[in-house]
Amino acid sequence: MTNVTRAEYCAVAVADCFADDGEIMGSPMGLLPTLGARLAKNTTNPQLMLTDGEARILRGTPPLGQSTDVVEGWMPFRLVLESVVPYGKRHVMMGATQIDRHGNQNISAIGPWDQPTRQLLGVRGAPGNTVNNKTSYWVPKHSARVIVEQVDIVSGVGRSRAEEAGPAATRFHQVDWLVTDLGVFDFGGPGHTMRFVSVHPGVTVEDVRAASGCKIHADGEVPETRTPTGGELTLIRELLDPGNLREREVPAR
Repeated sequence: MTNVTRAEYCAVAVADCFADDGEIMGSPMGLLPTLGARLAKNTTNPQLMLTDGEARILRGTPPLGQSTDVVEGWMPFRLVLESVVPYGKRHVMMGATQIDRHGNQNISAIGPWDQPTRQLLGVRGAPGNTVNNKTSYWVPKHSARVIVEQVDIVSGVGRSRAEEAGPAATRFHQVDWLVTDLGVFDFGGPGHTMRFVSVHPGVTVEDVRAASGCKIHADGEVPETRTPTGGELTLIRELLDPGNLREREVPAR
């Protein structure tokens, strides 16, 4: 299919992140992660439990920008923190202002710890998410300012830091995937470092390396991200995102 857009490749790449999770709570944060998680629930993982992003467990998958649906349960943040987060039964997909080759994420501040030049969100729930739950990341614009050798401040914890902290930090720790507008990556390189999984059609490995601020390991020839099926495209275009919001986050190229 030659009319598949970059945003749609990103959506199926995100959906594939949730495909093998089984009966688990999905916590996608942001537009493309939400689209991908809802696509996974409609295709590869119908057991994925999703909320409206606030406190209601939804039976179905409403279009982006809407939360109207049959409500199956009540899941306020208090219950998430008490009953889900500490037990590893959750897959979080967060954003990252910076993410380094060791899987550490920064959403806190830019610049030196003692005198940052830019204040961001703060660490928020990132340390707890990464230590307690399977975690993946979404970056809508892959650049050397975001994909870095070492983050300025650690918010989400990569594997090496978790191992340094001991068994309590590694019991459920699993930084799994990084999806960007250029490709898909994991942290299966030497020493739990960033590794190519695929590049989106129209992108080369050299393009990715030129747009990155750190080394990314490749085991060999890097494949292309898979093409969405006709059924997946119908779900994306007609059910999940009829307003085409995905193209605003990842413009067509």
